[in-house]
Amino acid sequence: MDDCIQVLPITASHVVAVPYPGRGHVNPMMNLCKLLLSKNSDILVSFVVTEEWLGFIGSEPKPDNIGFATIPNVIPSEHGRASDFVGFFESVMTKMEAPFEELLHRLQPLPTLIIYDTYLFWVVRVANSRNIPVASFWPMSASVFAVFKHYHLLQQNGHYPVNVSEDGEKRVDYIPGNSSIRLADFPLNDENWRSRKLLELALNVIPWVQKAQYLLFPSIYELEPQAIDALKSELSIPIYTVGPVIPYFGNGHIDFSNFADHELGYFQWLENQPSGSVLYISQGSFLSVSNEQIDEIAAGVRESGVRFLWVQRGENDRLKDICGDKGLVLQWCDQLRVLQHHAIGGFWSHCGWNSTREGVFSGVPFLTFPIFMDQPLNGKLIVEEWKVGWRVRTKVKEDTLITKDEIASLIRKFMHLGSDEVRDMRKRSRELKQLCHGAIASGGSSETNINDFLSHVLQGAKPEL
Repeated sequence: MDDCIQVLPITASHVVAVPYPGRGHVNPMMNLCKLLLSKNSDILVSFVVTEEWLGFIGSEPKPDNIGFATIPNVIPSEHGRASDFVGFFESVMTKMEAPFEELLHRLQPLPTLIIYDTYLFWVVRVANSRNIPVASFWPMSASVFAVFKHYHLLQQNGHYPVNVSEDGEKRVDYIPGNSSIRLADFPLNDENWRSRKLLELALNVIPWVQKAQYLLFPSIYELEPQAIDALKSELSIPIYTVGPVIPYFGNGHIDFSNFADHELGYFQWLENQPSGSVLYISQGSFLSVSNEQIDEIAAGVRESGVRFLWVQRGENDRLKDICGDKGLVLQWCDQLRVLQHHAIGGFWSHCGWNSTREGVFSGVPFLTFPIFMDQPLNGKLIVEEWKVGWRVRTKVKEDTLITKDEIASLIRKFMHLGSDEVRDMRKRSRELKQLCHGAIASGGSSETNINDFLSHVLQGAKPEL
């Protein structure tokens, strides 16, 4: 095993970061580490990744005091995560512990703290056996954590599993920290074998959080006060909201230093579009909908006549042919920077938590099109709690194809600046943006939480192990 392990000064605080090996987990963990370093330059970080992920991110810019340490892949990389997501998830939970424990033996000096992705529950067992403080970093919203923590209430009340087509519109209001939720918006709530297995694996990690010493949420208190307060009343360990955990240096400014406009042709195109006129479309980098639905979305975008920038891996030429010439179809873009651009007036999103945070932080309203796991509940927050978005799928039946005519009509209404409803939604989006920026400003909730967390971890005020 070829590990890339840095030599650390004995006097430095040594943080070991262990993300789940997936893009939506690695990125926020890295952003958290960079944020901690911006607060305390004496911290040195060993960022533990699989060999596959070192190949993905090893050449990306990072501070000098973050070094990579590698462990073997949990499954052969050519098999891919999307082809057997359940198998990959299970392998992460069962095959990473032993090589991580062996790696930990060789890391010097002794770690001051281990920050781990909550799904890697075995880190708690390894850390506690060595009397090393450990912080659980939950990669989703606090509201979703509260749902998983109280999932047994669904079972007790006969609401799991649910027939989404028949009962999806029914609501329950007994989940602490959450207002009433449609049954359709609960994660992994059906009888599909994949959902049942993933739910079992997800629920198994929750009790281990109480055995950690800290719980971190990549969220902002003001976005989820109800959930945060409920969890603080139930859990005995300190809870910190450290969001939005996106690339900024703690002063409210986005880190765009690694990019130049002349290198990114799509920004030249954006610069030539009217303010608020472009719909940004992204369904995430992992799971997707059927090809038939993608074609309907593309045809709807074309019929709407709205300017668009669509990020979709694979089949770009086919999508370009369907969408027409009112916009761009790309394999990849710098999403956060795009969302910050004045030309963007809306975000068609799968509602992954990373994308949700970036859209809210950028003050952009949403068209929500969730696919899986926590995404429907994130969409509920966007539409019902924050009121900064509309649902694309208004019917809860999962197998309902949304037609191009429905999509075209919705997009036209959503991007129509003359509509009072749209103007009000954009105004609320800007207000939510200011709330987020206030949280990371001096004295803000996230800024205060990060400083408090660091003072406990790095200045010896450690809770009882």
